[in-house]
Amino acid sequence: MRKRRVSRPSDTHAANTTDVDALYGLEPVFEPGMHSGVEPTRFVTIGCPSCGESYAVEIDLTNGEFSHIEDCQVCCQPMQVSMQLDDQGQLNAVRTQRLDEL
Repeated sequence: MRKRRVSRPSDTHAANTTDVDALYGLEPVFEPGMHSGVEPTRFVTIGCPSCGESYAVEIDLTNGEFSHIEDCQVCCQPMQVSMQLDDQGQLNAVRTQRLDEL
């Protein structure tokens, strides 16, 4: 009697993480080396639009362009921090703006 081989999902899908992400509707995970030439995070110096002090913050470049509200590390006033990327995914500009100026 011949044994029949049964195909398992792990044989066809689990080896490729892209297939698993698509199968379960997951966001792709940033893998080092996956996006050649693109840094996953970077420290930049921003200036507070309220008190004028500058300090370094770490920004995540894997999410693309974004804008968020952050409190100044010096005077605790809220500000909007916006990040823009160029066509290659490299950091183009980081801007800060007071919330009462929006």
